[in-house]
Amino acid sequence: MKTLLPTHKLFIYLLFVLFSFQLQAAEPQRKNLLIVGDSLSAAYGIDSDAAWVELLKDRLEQETPGSWNVANASISGETTDGGLRRLPDLLEKHDPAIVVIELGGNDGLRGFPPDVIRNNLARMIELSQQREAEVLLVGIEIPPNYGPRYTTAFANVYSSLAEEYNLAFLPFFLADVYDGEAMMQADGIHPTAKAQPQLLDNIWSELLTLLEQ
Repeated sequence: MKTLLPTHKLFIYLLFVLFSFQLQAAEPQRKNLLIVGDSLSAAYGIDSDAAWVELLKDRLEQETPGSWNVANASISGETTDGGLRRLPDLLEKHDPAIVVIELGGNDGLRGFPPDVIRNNLARMIELSQQREAEVLLVGIEIPPNYGPRYTTAFANVYSSLAEEYNLAFLPFFLADVYDGEAMMQADGIHPTAKAQPQLLDNIWSELLTLLEQ
């Protein structure tokens, strides 16, 4: 035989349930920001707490508290091919509102054909947009010793994609870092901990318009 709650207790219980639903409805739904990058975004050679991605999380909480989650799917040594292969699962897992694509540097350092790099990045952009995510494309430059023909073709990959797909676009991630004092590690490729706030400022200037949409 079932035991029935007294009328007043049932009323209180229903009020509690209703209040809980109202609180959940009132809480802002966090959006997801996905970063797919290489060692420049994977804290290579520095304390992970000092990396620009961690600084981004802090700034987002300061500027837009409770609004964003940041998923960093960056891997040191990653290429555009590797990023493309991983992206479908990442999109499914995180359902991002914004995807930051910071890839291509390792492709360039290995002399991969610009057309191959472009095709991989284009497919990543298309997959992200199919999920209704906004894309921030982060460009990089190759050292001049690769020759002007290759370095120019490599740089044009990013600018042409940004124009074709109407993307938020940062032409050179290492602007104000590459030639800065104590900004680069001994290998001449990876930024130091000191450089991370500048990397964040470079990203933030282009990211802000997407955050406000």
